[in-house]
Amino acid sequence: MTYVLIPGAGGSADYWHLLTAELSRHGHDSVAVDLPADDDTAALPEYADIVRAAIGDRSEVVLVAQSLGAFTAPLVADDPRVATVVLVNPMIPAPGETPGQWWEATGQARARTAYALAEGRTPSDDVDLTVDFLHDVPAPVVDRLMAAEPRGESEAVFVRPNPLRRWPDVPTRVVTGRDDRFFPADFQRRLARERLGVDVDLLPGGHLLALSQPARLARQVLSYR
Repeated sequence: MTYVLIPGAGGSADYWHLLTAELSRHGHDSVAVDLPADDDTAALPEYADIVRAAIGDRSEVVLVAQSLGAFTAPLVADDPRVATVVLVNPMIPAPGETPGQWWEATGQARARTAYALAEGRTPSDDVDLTVDFLHDVPAPVVDRLMAAEPRGESEAVFVRPNPLRRWPDVPTRVVTGRDDRFFPADFQRRLARERLGVDVDLLPGGHLLALSQPARLARQVLSYR
């Protein structure tokens, strides 16, 4: 099998560099897709086209999608070459829902606030990269990440229509970080059950499992073979 890796917001293929190394160590090929997050003309249909092109002539492909990447994965998963979809700390979309609509529709802000209070932290509407995403990522990995040129996400992805009409009939798994402060585990568990009818597989770690727990994530992904 080949593992095609779809990044989250920012669209950087480099997000997956530790996971690709782990998959290679286990003898598996992987392709980390780079998405044009800074292109104001590109949105979900264009992202899906890029992922399809990355699949190429491969067969028995596993799509692995991080966070926002869960909006792109189902637009590609109807391809007969796709055997399985693995969503990691995902923004699981409803049919026709845009990424911009997802936040309010799912109650993410309320879940994030409740989790912060439960942990004894002061809730904030602002996103703090260190608090929300990097709290469990090893320092050398953080240094590499911070040294790279920052990449935002085009507004087009959040507002242009989502062509998804139903989730494709392909086996779909959801991996959740037990310590995710941005999308708390109970929140992800509820969405996975409501929108996909599946339970989550829980791993220790926060929102960026491919950076904080690459070996564990690789083993979990490989277990779905």
